[in-house]
Amino acid sequence: MTKSELVAEIASKAGVTQAEAGGCVDAFADIVMSQVGRGGEVNIPGFIKFSRKDTKARKGRNPQTGAEIHVPAGTAVKIQAGSKLKAAGKGN
Repeated sequence: MTKSELVAEIASKAGVTQAEAGGCVDAFADIVMSQVGRGGEVNIPGFIKFSRKDTKARKGRNPQTGAEIHVPAGTAVKIQAGSKLKAAGKGN
């Protein structure tokens, strides 16, 4: 599903215009990015949880040459599916 398809579906289900639904989708994305960027998390129980994970520096290998390389510490976004989302993925 693309963003425009999501916006159209939200507009239809919520009975609002596509412009209003698009604004809500953009606002949600901005809030998640802001919270996770500050090290916080966004949790919608049963659905999804977004959080930031700090990664440690480690040694890696260049897959083409096999040479050992240094991978610096960094951050990643962790996304966990909630129980209802997991159940939907199983076709229940």
